[in-house]
Amino acid sequence: MTARVSRKTETFTESVIREMTRLIGARHGQSGINLAQGFPDFAAPQVIKDAACEAIQNDVNQYAITWGAKAFREALAEKTRRFLGMEIDPEREITVCCGATEAMLSALLATLNSGDEVIIFSPFYENYGPDCVLSDAVPRFITLRPPDWSFDRDELRAAFNGRTRGVIINTPHNPTGKVFTREELGFIADLCQEHDAIVYTDEIYEHMTYDGTEHVAMATLPGMRERTITINGLSKTYSVTGWRVGYTIAPPDITDAIRKVHDFVTVGAAAPLQEAGAVALRLPDDYYQQLQTEYLERRDYLLAGLEAAGLRAYKPQGAYYIMCEIGDVYGGTDVEFARYLIEERRLAVVPGSSFYTDPAQGAGQIRFCFAKKMSTLERAVEALAGLTARV
Repeated sequence: MTARVSRKTETFTESVIREMTRLIGARHGQSGINLAQGFPDFAAPQVIKDAACEAIQNDVNQYAITWGAKAFREALAEKTRRFLGMEIDPEREITVCCGATEAMLSALLATLNSGDEVIIFSPFYENYGPDCVLSDAVPRFITLRPPDWSFDRDELRAAFNGRTRGVIINTPHNPTGKVFTREELGFIADLCQEHDAIVYTDEIYEHMTYDGTEHVAMATLPGMRERTITINGLSKTYSVTGWRVGYTIAPPDITDAIRKVHDFVTVGAAAPLQEAGAVALRLPDDYYQQLQTEYLERRDYLLAGLEAAGLRAYKPQGAYYIMCEIGDVYGGTDVEFARYLIEERRLAVVPGSSFYTDPAQGAGQIRFCFAKKMSTLERAVEALAGLTARV
């Protein structure tokens, strides 16, 4: 019988992150502790929930403009000016998508041709590799090395060649919590200008940085505005991961291409949630300050708990994840350890191997998410007690 599925789909698996969520739910239900998937278990701001309900009651329930409701795009242009000092045209440089996930895929589909190469820093958010495959492109991986998750500049320079079309950057970074420095981004920017490459920059965690670390937007660097596609969304900053409202900011010619792809992939993001998103994007500065304060408290609490359990944790500069080495408490692989934690400790984490194209590189690592209520993190720390006895 002729194969009935695409060869592309045979090159990657389902999401391991989402698999861990399903496993903890199936095994333990509400008593399970999910520190695997990156979603908050606390409420979104009341003001934006009210705005969503109001939009629905006001019958904003039909298609918005395909590339985004005008109110949302205008609010986004205001926020970009406010936080980045960058003027963008809401009519020609924004595409509102069904989450940052679709935004990334639509951006890649809109700009890549068969055989083009895309550089990805590894470990990486698990979608990026399959996104390149679905776009008929070839991913090339550059290793980020602990403890500071730095990259070898000579290795990166050598990865650029005549087929290099772009570089995917995620800063603040999932899964490591690395925040790329201005100097690092400048080095990457110079290579991209030298080789006429695009940067796809995922900045979904832009408002989650700690200890005085600065988030630098690639599009603000000299010469990069015209070759950067910024990808972002409401999910993480406003605790609405289920709303699936994301966006791209890109030069007009690239935006035109992204809008074409987006139109035929999803038509448009949810209209009432875009109206509520416009309210979210205009929240005052103290909202973002409080967000950082609360996430810093959660980070520090979980870090202390992980270290007390004997895990070697890498302190994140941003985002809301902590990567750990498990070798001091467990002799098996990351996948075996993750399943042990689900079965015996009612705790879900993500095996580190899922963030590498070569699973062996992450076989001794796991990732914890701290975007949870303090009571959830307290239960997680309790569940980890006794690991130092070497399970």
